[in-house]
Amino acid sequence: MNDALEEDERLFLIDLSITGENSIKVILDGDAGVTVQDCMKVSRAIEHNLDREEEDFSLEVASAGAASPLVLPRQYKKNVGRKLAVRTAEESYEGNLTSATDETIVLEWKAREPKPIGKGKHTVQKSAEINFSDIMEAKVILKF
Repeated sequence: MNDALEEDERLFLIDLSITGENSIKVILDGDAGVTVQDCMKVSRAIEHNLDREEEDFSLEVASAGAASPLVLPRQYKKNVGRKLAVRTAEESYEGNLTSATDETIVLEWKAREPKPIGKGKHTVQKSAEINFSDIMEAKVILKF
C-alpha cells in the first residue's frame, strides 16, 4: 500500500483497520479527491503483497465520504474556501475556512449582533483561529 501511495503523492491514508476476521478496510483521501481507479490501484497493490493461500482476507478500499469528519491537517488545507461546522470542547462554529496550517485553522462568518449604541442589530464579520489539537469534530457543510 505504501508503494501505491508514494507513487501517487496526491493520495493519502485516512484510516486503516484490520479486524480479527482478517477484514481489511482502507480509507483514502486525495488533494484532488479520490477516483474509483485510485481505489482499485491501491487495492491491487495491497492484494499483490498478501497471499490468499496463506491467509484468507477481505479487503475494502474506499474514499473518505463527503460527510466524513476531517481528521488530518492536509484535509483542511484542501478544503480552504468551503464552509465547515467545527466543534471544540468549548464551542461550536460554522463558517468559511479561510486558512489552514499544520497547527491551526481560521474560520470566518457573519453574525447579527445588537448595535453598540441604539436599538436594533447590525451584521458584523467574525473570525476564529482554532488550534487543530482543540478540534473534536469538523465536517464540510454540503450545499445542494
